[in-house]
Amino acid sequence: MTDAAYVPVPLPPHLPERLTITLWDFSWYVRTGAGEPFEDLDRVAAEAVERGYNTVRICAMPFLLFGSGLDTSALALGPLGGAYAQNVRWYDVAAPTRLDARAHLLRLFETLERHGMYAILSSWEYQQSSAFAETSHWWEALRAVAPDDRPLRLAQSLADLVDFLAEHGLDDRIAFTELHNEVQYGYLAEGLPVAPDDEAGTIVALRPRLERGLAQFHRRHPDRPVTVNYAHVPVAAMRAVPAEIDVLVTHPYVYGVLDEVTAAFDLRGELATFPMAAVRATGILRADAPDPASWVLPSESAWKMQATIVGKPEIYLMDWVDAEAFDRFLYERYQVHHHEMVRTLRTWLDVAADRAAERGIPLVFGEGWVGYTPLHGDFEEGPIGAAFCRLAIEESRRVRAWGTIVCSNAAPHHPMWADAQLQLTCNRRFLEPAGSLSRAG
Repeated sequence: MTDAAYVPVPLPPHLPERLTITLWDFSWYVRTGAGEPFEDLDRVAAEAVERGYNTVRICAMPFLLFGSGLDTSALALGPLGGAYAQNVRWYDVAAPTRLDARAHLLRLFETLERHGMYAILSSWEYQQSSAFAETSHWWEALRAVAPDDRPLRLAQSLADLVDFLAEHGLDDRIAFTELHNEVQYGYLAEGLPVAPDDEAGTIVALRPRLERGLAQFHRRHPDRPVTVNYAHVPVAAMRAVPAEIDVLVTHPYVYGVLDEVTAAFDLRGELATFPMAAVRATGILRADAPDPASWVLPSESAWKMQATIVGKPEIYLMDWVDAEAFDRFLYERYQVHHHEMVRTLRTWLDVAADRAAERGIPLVFGEGWVGYTPLHGDFEEGPIGAAFCRLAIEESRRVRAWGTIVCSNAAPHHPMWADAQLQLTCNRRFLEPAGSLSRAG
């Protein structure tokens, strides 16, 4: 199907003029234990509204609920194991929990309805969701699906999930549906005939798989917008974004100063080659940091390390970093990267907006801005990071995005949630009228 042949599904008219998004990812079900951020869904929904949000973006666990064939009536979830990843954002699950997963999904949507909020349905299942399960059954079911069929199975599962919500009168809470989060990274792209570091090639080769999934969802729900989303803005492969998407969703993490850390310390490499001496020389590691090669889960939990795609050197660094020293490291180097980061943000947003305008579809930024920082570091909450959030909101307005975020860290499971005023100010600014802002890019 050519780009010109596809007519995008229009947005349902009852949705907000613009979406202010808070990223609840898989945390909304993984972190429901005693004392956890999502123990009380009503409370966090009320807090979200107080901060100016009208939309949550979630892993709706579609494959688990409607594609795996597993009994989810007593889903056991919890920490990865011991102290492992306890200082890593999104991974610092402290308390185990057990829940009826379908009932919990309904509970979330009932909560959203009470608070006048909406949800973007997505999946992180081929990246990390199953790593928090007590057993490997979910992970094994995901891997059992042939790679070529994974987007198709996700589409079928999401279509079933939409039917399930419709049966309970809650489907009007759905803003739109994504087949999966950041499709070019993770097991959704497994088995493609491209080099592991060839991202543009991966996106091109992945397109036929995604098109099959999108077509399947459209057959089941022809009146509901569906899409996929991409990490950062894949400027070298925009030609390979499927024609059949109804919303363009990208995640503009600009990194910049963080790229210096990632490259210098080989955070996407292997634990065996972690440059311990060089990292220690910077002073950012705690004195009691163990040997990197020893920082793994026990053999009986080794499947959990496979089930998450986060780099193991990155987990090691986040677990053992001195957060204050890390922030200082970034502040000392930021000015060298400032103009590059601002230029990258504006260029990426312009490219995404141009592609959305060409397709005649809305533009959404579902995650983004600086990047993956230590749990207890406050670079993105501090004066530079907060200024970058405000800049990104202005840029989102400039390119007439339909939806955006304050920052990926602006969610109940991150310390940044405490900065309510920054979030409220940014969300109010994004919602301010700006002439004839278009919901079609």
